[in-house]
Amino acid sequence: MHAIGVDIGGTKIAAGVVSADGELLASTRRPTDPTDAASVDAGVVDACRELMGSYEVGAIGLAAPGFIGTDRATVRFTPNLPWRDHPLRDNVARELGEGLRIVVENDANAAGWAEFRFGAARDADDMLLLTIGTGLGGAVVVDGHLVRGAWGVAAEVGHMRVVPGGHYCGCGHEGCWEQYASGSALVREAQAHMVTFPERSERLLELAGGRPKKLKGQHVTQAAQEGDPLAVELLATLGRWIGEGSASVAALLDPALIVVGGGVAEAGDLLLGPVRQGFTEQLSARGHRPEARIVAAEMGNDAGMVGAAELARH
Repeated sequence: MHAIGVDIGGTKIAAGVVSADGELLASTRRPTDPTDAASVDAGVVDACRELMGSYEVGAIGLAAPGFIGTDRATVRFTPNLPWRDHPLRDNVARELGEGLRIVVENDANAAGWAEFRFGAARDADDMLLLTIGTGLGGAVVVDGHLVRGAWGVAAEVGHMRVVPGGHYCGCGHEGCWEQYASGSALVREAQAHMVTFPERSERLLELAGGRPKKLKGQHVTQAAQEGDPLAVELLATLGRWIGEGSASVAALLDPALIVVGGGVAEAGDLLLGPVRQGFTEQLSARGHRPEARIVAAEMGNDAGMVGAAELARH
């Protein structure tokens, strides 16, 4: 029996049929209106119906951003969609039928489970996944089990406080790790350099059409891959933040493997090299303990769909 995985974002829904061995057999997308909760629900239902028209499906996993309740049915809070104690599973089940097994998962947890079962961490028992996107998502697997916590909101590592009084975060606090270790942080710092040091930012300005506000993370990656000194420096700073924060997580969880995913990870060793350096420099008892390997994710943009489907199946 196949399962459907749905990856719900602020502007789009990606849904796919996933086989038992993690193969994505078919997929579809729907745009979403981040201001209208009902339209997001309707998009999920419509995408699933399209896929169910061609495949026999026994389970559906819904990967949503934010805090997911222990019932694996309710989105307690998400900053990018108007969901507050939102009964997502029940809303979808009402339209698709009660006979289906439908579960709601945190999107980073779903991506992490995909990497654990089928991707970069398939040979590990203990791992930390970091998804470097607009924010910083995390997933933790300990002894082969996904860690959800007492109330379903474990592994929100992006909201560990790393800089007291630092940059304001959408969660309502200041100095969260994701304000320094995310694609948004990379773009923010690059834009600041473009305004303050335009002579060092010629390539970034060129890629952004001369308008700093049009700069995107992939522009920084492209420039760094071309050898642009500023872009290389910006990626190195981002990597250092990721690595140093990972060392703090390792002090608590001691993972064997740290998997770095998200669009910025496409920079390869331009990012991962500084990540590894920042990690080892801040690792407690360095030299007297085994050190986690740090690798790039393998599942790409399909991870959320594949992981959500696999978690729903089991």
